[in-house]
Amino acid sequence: MNALSELAPAKINLGLTLGPPRADGRHELVTVMQPVDLCDRVRLLPTQLGATMDEVHCPGVDGDNLAAAALRAFRERTGWTGAPVRLEITKRIPVAAGMAGGSADAAAALRLAARAAGLRDDDLLREIAAPLGADVPAQVRPRRYLATGAGEILRGLPDPAPFGILVVRSQHGLSTGDVFREAARLRLPRSEAALEARTADLVAALAAGSPLAPGDLLLNDLEPAAVSLLPELAWTLDDVRGTGADHTLVCGSGPTVVGLFADVERARSAAVSLSGRDPRPVAVEPWYPGLRPGDLL
Repeated sequence: MNALSELAPAKINLGLTLGPPRADGRHELVTVMQPVDLCDRVRLLPTQLGATMDEVHCPGVDGDNLAAAALRAFRERTGWTGAPVRLEITKRIPVAAGMAGGSADAAAALRLAARAAGLRDDDLLREIAAPLGADVPAQVRPRRYLATGAGEILRGLPDPAPFGILVVRSQHGLSTGDVFREAARLRLPRSEAALEARTADLVAALAAGSPLAPGDLLLNDLEPAAVSLLPELAWTLDDVRGTGADHTLVCGSGPTVVGLFADVERARSAAVSLSGRDPRPVAVEPWYPGLRPGDLL
């Protein structure tokens, strides 16, 4: 088997409306998932002679790796008995930052395993992806989606017109579970009726490929919970607003903050203005289907 490679793009949430919890413990939500051109590289290679198990090598990430779980789930569901493989992940997406880096790597692992097995069934890959995490199905074939349910029900949206995104990371991490629990404590979830209305409004606003929905649809209901757990986020939000961003919000469950700009040059200028921060902010653009590993790395 020759080495195979995939890019695993990060995603941002362009607004997030939080609904009530389901029987499985996950919350209903409505969000626009936008992949961006901040990408990990995931390579699938043969293991050394004599290896009996798949391996995952991901410098900088300790503990269990979701990509390893994705490989196990692929083998179990499809019955693929190909020789053990080695996944090598080069990280660029910040860890525990609300940008679905682990989910992106897991989805890339599924794509690579499918290529190695000669499988062409994206619906099956999304079925395998769903139990791995709410963000994984959308990353199987990265594009702009309206996500409902707990994030697993996906409706493709037109590719957006170009716009700029300032990504401001934190030195601290936030547990997604902790943020959702804090949201429940703060009584942030909305009603089912509110979710249905938000879904219709977002579809109408983005049906023609508009880069961003109106500001009232870009609110992140998890933002107050993230700020409650990590108060310094309030200062970061103020700093990003001070760059002239058209919209500013916590990304997903945080702690990354994003500033949205009408064009990427303004986002790049904003990144320069905040370059004294650690980690250093970066400016990115939307990811579009069809980009390949050689395009960015």
